[in-house]
Amino acid sequence: MNVTALNCEGLNCPMPIVELTKLARTLTPGDRIEVTATDLAFRPDLEAWSRRMSHAIESFEEEDGIQRAVILIT
Repeated sequence: MNVTALNCEGLNCPMPIVELTKLARTLTPGDRIEVTATDLAFRPDLEAWSRRMSHAIESFEEEDGIQRAVILIT
């Protein structure tokens, strides 16, 4: 199991999801992505993306305008 960090801070919709998709394609089931983002639409976009791609959001938190999520690649 690998954990890969992805910094999408400062990127606006749809770029955080574009970058997340590109990275997810390089990983194998069981790997995780720890992503940070500042885009206000990131959470609903992430939730829709994870449903569509069948990946799991293991955690999501927001503090001081920075959103952090851990995604399990399935």
